[in-house]
Amino acid sequence: MILTSSACGRLLLRRTHNLPCIFKRSKSFTPLNTVSPQPPTADSLSTAKTIPGPSWLWLEPVAAPFRAYGRANKRRPYVTQLISSLVIYFIGDICAQNISPASVSAPHSDAPLEGEEEQISKQQQQQAWKPYDPFRTLRALCIGGISSIPSYTWFIWLGNHFNYSSKIVSLTVKVVVNQIVFTPVFNSYFFGMQSLLTGATGEEIVERIRNTVPVSWVNSCKIWPVVTAFSFAYVPLEYRSIFGGVIAIGWQTYLSLLNQRAALQEQTEHAHEHDVVVAGIPADKPQQQQQAEG
Repeated sequence: MILTSSACGRLLLRRTHNLPCIFKRSKSFTPLNTVSPQPPTADSLSTAKTIPGPSWLWLEPVAAPFRAYGRANKRRPYVTQLISSLVIYFIGDICAQNISPASVSAPHSDAPLEGEEEQISKQQQQQAWKPYDPFRTLRALCIGGISSIPSYTWFIWLGNHFNYSSKIVSLTVKVVVNQIVFTPVFNSYFFGMQSLLTGATGEEIVERIRNTVPVSWVNSCKIWPVVTAFSFAYVPLEYRSIFGGVIAIGWQTYLSLLNQRAALQEQTEHAHEHDVVVAGIPADKPQQQQQAEG
């Protein structure tokens, strides 16, 4: 009996001694059907869409067309620039034609002849009711298509030159060169082609350029230096044309209106000269002298 009780005691002590090992094995055991969670990776975090968040995911629908434009501009820059210019000039001409020409006042002399104001008013009313002119749009598309590649080449050249150690000096020189060289040449081309495509003579083309280019150059100094400096400073090369194109839509609308106002002014002056010649009064005679003699 004594031996039996001592043997049972030793057996019980052995089992209680092995209990910690059993507990350790049970803690390290994982079922076959369960998977341990994995920490998030960088790819999963980048594709996660959280609303709201400090990311650019909100602008993804807006940025996608610009990215597509940048890729197209890298692959086929000339074709992309040609299509972009056609779209810009088309929208600009449509906007200019939708603006009532009657709101544009035709300049006249301080002491107009009798009936001249009525003639100007009738011309403005006729222009206000004038329907859409598709030939005018075709002229705009022709002008924009011809100038698209040279304009793109000019800004590529300007971006590759006049790069100094000082960023401010570089931007200043680029802006000044662009305003002195490119702007007057382009404006002369725009208004000259507008007159040429309408069948004007050489003298009428020179007159149109003289009446429009100085005014357009002064007004361009109010907007394009800032646009040019910002474009070269912050806009990547493949997106500069589309950035300038957005501004150019409004600028082309203004140029079209300025060309229309100049055409109305020239038409009024030519009609006045014709009436003076028919009446037998020399056209170069001072108007006050004509009234005094009358």
